[in-house]
Amino acid sequence: MRVKIAIAAVLLVLVSLFAVQNSQVVEIRLLMWTVEISRALLIYLMLVIGIVIGWFMRAIWRLSRNARQQ
Repeated sequence: MRVKIAIAAVLLVLVSLFAVQNSQVVEIRLLMWTVEISRALLIYLMLVIGIVIGWFMRAIWRLSRNARQQ
């Protein structure tokens, strides 16, 4: 468990360094909407979305595994 926490901490530091070095404002277009946000915020947002998707996929995997075992 400590190894996972250490790896997560290192990855968080690397993402933070990458985001800070890419702080320019970018324009995001989706269909008819346009939003200007900093690239660092976009990087963090994509990281959070990836983590949430990973948690959901793991939960679905566990539920299906438990259903097969019963």
